[in-house]
Amino acid sequence: MKNILVLCTGNSCRSQMAHGYLKAFASDKAAIYSAGIETHGLNPGAVAIMKEDGIDISSHTSNHVDEYTAIDFDYIVTVCDHANENCPFIPSKNAERLHHNFFDPSKVTGTEAEKHAAFEKARNEIKGYFKNFVAEKIA
Repeated sequence: MKNILVLCTGNSCRSQMAHGYLKAFASDKAAIYSAGIETHGLNPGAVAIMKEDGIDISSHTSNHVDEYTAIDFDYIVTVCDHANENCPFIPSKNAERLHHNFFDPSKVTGTEAEKHAAFEKARNEIKGYFKNFVAEKIA
């Protein structure tokens, strides 16, 4: 069983979507954790867009990375540049650290259709990345 941490700035949107897909794709092969260098609460847009793809993240919580210092991670994946640049030291012995800066849909303003399209774009990018990640690293 692998331990995977997905890290973002506020653990409200991109890391939560990644957490949902990792849980779906890696099922019983990995324990999935997501956290932020801050906590911003769960983004309703992320919950809604994931539900459209059949994944319920509504029970997720926004967690701070310091809550997981006792876990020895196999993979730590940062999903935004800010978290990658400001990530505190995480004391995992052999963690492979990966980074991919995903588009942040929570910053988009405009019509509801434009906001929905932004969340859909981010969700689809995250889904593709983590589907490949699981196939390459966990399978």
